Amino acid sequence: VQLQASGGGWVQAGGSLRLACAASGRRFSNYGMGWFRQAPGKEREFVAGIAWSGDFPGYVDSVKGRFTISRDNAKNTVNLQMNSLKPEDTAVYYCAAKLYGSSWYTVDGMDYWGKGTLVTVSS
Repeated sequence: VQLQASGGGWVQAGGSLRLACAASGRRFSNYGMGWFRQAPGKEREFVAGIAWSGDFPGYVDSVKGRFTISRDNAKNTVNLQMNSLKPEDTAVYYCAAKLYGSSWYTVDGMDYWGKGTLVTVSS
């Protein structure tokens, strides 16, 4: 599976961005998808995930109620709607895939990674 993330950019605190991840290659609908992020000087962390079935998305506590993950298997895409952004959300965001994955992932547990897209939130 090849993954390409897009949609990053600069936004003021309180603003919104929508990230998209386009997948190609193997059957996308068989893969659970996750969004991760890595801030400067920090380890990469899980942000949100959605199962291959699309059920029960999962979120890290720091983004619950602000971020929404969704997928469109017909278009081979997974999106991350980010609202009420905070400066601490500043990071490079990555999408990743895991065969028959659920909705909660670890960095080491993913099968495929895309290149990241930078999100910068200014105060």
